[in-house]
Amino acid sequence: MEMFIIFLILMIIILVVLVSCVRIVPQANALVVERLGAYLGTWHVGVHFLLPFVDRVAKKVVLKEQVVDFAPQPVITKDNVTMRIDTVVFFQITDPKLFAYGVENPIMAIENLTATTLRNIIGDLELDQTLTSRETINTKMRASLDVATDPWGIKVNRVELKNIIPPAAIQDAMEKQMKAERERREAILKAEGEKKSTILVAEGKKESAILDAEADKQAAILHAEAEKEKRIKEAEGEAEAILKVQQANADGIRYLKEAGADEAVLRLKSLEAFIAAADGKATKIIIPSEIQGIAGLVKSIAEIGKEEE
Repeated sequence: MEMFIIFLILMIIILVVLVSCVRIVPQANALVVERLGAYLGTWHVGVHFLLPFVDRVAKKVVLKEQVVDFAPQPVITKDNVTMRIDTVVFFQITDPKLFAYGVENPIMAIENLTATTLRNIIGDLELDQTLTSRETINTKMRASLDVATDPWGIKVNRVELKNIIPPAAIQDAMEKQMKAERERREAILKAEGEKKSTILVAEGKKESAILDAEADKQAAILHAEAEKEKRIKEAEGEAEAILKVQQANADGIRYLKEAGADEAVLRLKSLEAFIAAADGKATKIIIPSEIQGIAGLVKSIAEIGKEEE
């Protein structure tokens, strides 16, 4: 019975050791394996087996792109302005062996290398250039870090300046400058708006004056045409009235002739026509000799003369 228990314990121990020797490597990962302390190989995705008490996993490496955000570093520009800049580095491990044996602490090494590289680049730039040349600084830092980290099995894909923090006095000066610039632009836009408004108002008044003049012209033309039509109608009316009067006189004489009136009556009618022609304004009327022989007409003429006096 004791032998069976011992055998069972030994089997359990062997089973645990065998299970511990099985390694499953997931996607985007790698294992650096050593045998008796020496580098044996790099295991990638799949199932792998270790020799008990001989092989061991020295380092587990993540092959995905990684991001590390470093604390702000003090730097001095070419014009002796001290500022603080924090950077973000995007890197990827390309060689697990070099990463495991290249440097003791890769992240700390990258941080120190980033700080020194940043100081070298900013030291050649003035403050204004530093604030406006982010893309240039990013490119230079990426190229420098990529070369320096290549022996460590690390590839730097991108470097970004996260924040550039100038001194408080310079920040105040920059804010005042920006405020003055905004006020200047606001004044320019306001002046341009007022100018355009004045131009539009003047153009509107000009167009209004032109329209008013055109309307006055049209009104004058219509008034003249109406006056013309009025005078034509009045003239036509007077002419028609004269025509009707003459027609009535002619009809009267014609009726007298048809009625058999003698010459004296016709001459009397002629005299009435002369009197009508005088219109009560003449002081002297020349009467044909044929009418002067009629005594009754002479008397009538004398009466007319008295009325005129």
